[in-house]
Amino acid sequence: MKIEYSEERFREGQVLLINKPLEWTSFDIVNKIRLSLKRYLGIKKIKVGHAGTLDPLASGLVIVCTGKATKQIDQFLGMDKQYLANVRLGATTPSFDLETEPDKHFETMHITQEMMDKAIASLTGEIEQVPPMFSALKINGRKAYDLARQGKEVELKARKITISELKLLKWEEKDLQLDVACSKGTYIRSLARDLGYELNSGAHLSGLIRTRIGPYMLSEAISIEEFEKNLATFATK
Repeated sequence: MKIEYSEERFREGQVLLINKPLEWTSFDIVNKIRLSLKRYLGIKKIKVGHAGTLDPLASGLVIVCTGKATKQIDQFLGMDKQYLANVRLGATTPSFDLETEPDKHFETMHITQEMMDKAIASLTGEIEQVPPMFSALKINGRKAYDLARQGKEVELKARKITISELKLLKWEEKDLQLDVACSKGTYIRSLARDLGYELNSGAHLSGLIRTRIGPYMLSEAISIEEFEKNLATFATK
C-alpha cells in the first residue's frame, strides 16, 4: 500500500500497514507514528489509531489509521485474520504463552499423527473458545489480566469463534508450527491450550506472527524504522 508522506494526506487519512516488532505493543506503534508526524511534519494534533491489538510477544501486521481514516477502524476490526503460530507441547502456562513460566508438565510420547489430525479437525470450523485469563477482556469493569496478575481467580465465558483453516506446517519433537485463519475474537493462545487438551497433553503458544488482516498482507507492510526514515527524507526535501 502506497504511503504519501505529506501533512495533507495524513490529515485526510491514510491506512498504514506496519510490521510490528517483538516486545512492542500496538499502542507503542501508534505513539511512535504520532510523535514522528509531529517531529518531522510539524503536525501539532492528529488522530492516530490501530485496528486491532497484537500482543507484545507477537510480531507481524498491524493496521494503523491516521486522520479521517480512523473512522474505518471498526471495519478493519471485523475482518478475519491469519497467523503463523508456534506451539510447544508438553507444558502449560497460566497465560497460555511465554509471558509466564510453565506451571504443569505433560507426557508427549503418546501423541501420534492420527491423534494430531483428529485434534486439528476438532478445532476447525465454528467452535466454543474460552479466552485466556491474561487478556484485556473486562470483568466488572476491570481488565482480566490485572486480576490474573494479582492471583485472583478469573472465570471467562466461552465464546463462539470460527477457525476457517488450521494447517500443521511442521512438527519436530515437541514443537509445532501452524497456519491459522480465523474470525474476529479468536485467541491463538487459547487455541494452543485447547490443542494440548485434545492431545491428552498440554501446550502453550511459543511464537506468533500475524500474516494477514482481511485482504491486507504482511508482505505489504513496512517496519516502523522504515516509516520514520521515509518521513524524515520527505521532510528534508
